[in-house]
Amino acid sequence: MAKSKNLTDSCPMDITINILSGKWKLSILWHLSQNVVRFNELQRLLPNITQKTLTMQLRELERYGIIYRKVYAEIPPRVEYGLTEVGESLKPILGYMCEWGKDYKKHFTK
Repeated sequence: MAKSKNLTDSCPMDITINILSGKWKLSILWHLSQNVVRFNELQRLLPNITQKTLTMQLRELERYGIIYRKVYAEIPPRVEYGLTEVGESLKPILGYMCEWGKDYKKHFTK
């Protein structure tokens, strides 16, 4: 896992924000927290994301050691993504965020 000296020298909250910030990362992580997912399936689950953006976000998360990428030697090639052990540690946080969103939504849909 490649670590940036600047990132690891930052305050813990800044580290978290830097790794998880972006429009799509939390949504990607939410889907990966449910199951191992193939690239095309992620595109279907996130219909408004471009292929380029999805690729970039996945590469960043992989570089930080949050997700892994597994390529199968098949024709056509099959690529799956899942959470690493570090990524698995985000599951409770993602769950709390989902619950918070549900509670927040209740306040505005009465």
